[in-house]
Amino acid sequence: MVEIKIEEMSDDLWADVKRIYLAGIATKNATFEQQSPDWDRWDKAHRKDCRFIARIDNKITGWAALSNISERCVYSGVAEVSIYVDPDYTRQGIGDQLMSSLIKGSESNGIWTLQAGIFPENISSIKLHEKYGFRIIGVREKIGKMDGKWRDVFLLERRSKKAGIE
Repeated sequence: MVEIKIEEMSDDLWADVKRIYLAGIATKNATFEQQSPDWDRWDKAHRKDCRFIARIDNKITGWAALSNISERCVYSGVAEVSIYVDPDYTRQGIGDQLMSSLIKGSESNGIWTLQAGIFPENISSIKLHEKYGFRIIGVREKIGKMDGKWRDVFLLERRSKKAGIE
């Protein structure tokens, strides 16, 4: 079994993060984005306290980060999950380790709800999220148009057991 190292993401790793993000964009089942933003835009859109990369043999093979869903204080503990794995390294447990680190990081930083929007066709991402306690709470039907085709998105969420929400 390969050794996967999870580390905090730093801005000097952006080229590798972007490379993996672009591979996800190319699948047409990871995001509505058509191109990667530059570092400054990506950096502003993601929380600084929950960004991780995965390494195998010193190669960056995946990344995970959280984005705040709102600037309103009542939503300060709600964040959206992004997890991307290099297509050459799928099915090696990278997504598992990134998700585990993201959940631990989110809970230690006061996040009580994680959410994700996932295309129904992205079965492996749905399964990964469900494995970690996310549940599908709805379908956003025809929420966006990609390449001339309307796309649905499953909305998933996970409540932290540490939050005391019953």
